[in-house]
Amino acid sequence: MTTLEIKNLHVSVVTEQGSKQILRGDDLTINSGEIHAVMGPNGSGKSTLAYSVAGHPKYEVTDGSILLDGQDVLEMSVDERARAGMFLAMQYPVEVPGVSVSNFLRTAKTALSGEAPKLREWVGDLKEAMGNLRMDPDFTERNVNEGFSGGEKKRHEILQLELLKPKIAILDETDSGLDVDALKVVSEGVNRAHENTNLGVLLITHYTRILRYIKPDFVHVFVAGKVAEQGGAELAERLENEGYDRYLKAGV
Repeated sequence: MTTLEIKNLHVSVVTEQGSKQILRGDDLTINSGEIHAVMGPNGSGKSTLAYSVAGHPKYEVTDGSILLDGQDVLEMSVDERARAGMFLAMQYPVEVPGVSVSNFLRTAKTALSGEAPKLREWVGDLKEAMGNLRMDPDFTERNVNEGFSGGEKKRHEILQLELLKPKIAILDETDSGLDVDALKVVSEGVNRAHENTNLGVLLITHYTRILRYIKPDFVHVFVAGKVAEQGGAELAERLENEGYDRYLKAGV
């Protein structure tokens, strides 16, 4: 059992105008096998939560704690967080010119496990995962995210998820830029990883459409840097019908 605990988290971001507080004392606990959906309007702090947990230097944790199985995540470097079992699928994956997908994936797997995977076994795992995600085999020879479509970038993120087998995955708006078919394929990949490895998932999204394929155990509504409401999957259904206006009008 793996547990990610976020306690009283306050986070500020550095802007050209100075430091701006985004998160204002949030609590969240994710256990192995659980799927948590974080929803909310633009600018509510959802992506700030993701990047703060992952260790982006732009975001400064001013109060609170983040613990992974009791270990202080804030004392870890970004690569130490990854080796401890944390994974971030970015909303806007970056390009890595000159590095092929094949080399990138095998290097990442080697860094996490401490030794290079056996070639025959690795090739088989890679081929199977790409087949499940309906990716062309030639994809592995392309440079990471260079010239990729939105759907290709997101499939590549889920390919990493399936091959690297983290303990906790943070998926930042994985559904953005996907058509209906790509959304279904990507969602199936997340579900496979969840079922095969008892993965804990923090799924950040604006919309409920991805939740038709990835069923959350818990839903957390973020408004103005705070958790405004929490509940089960039924809360997402209510948001589909009502939107976020009632939180904004109430001044939450």
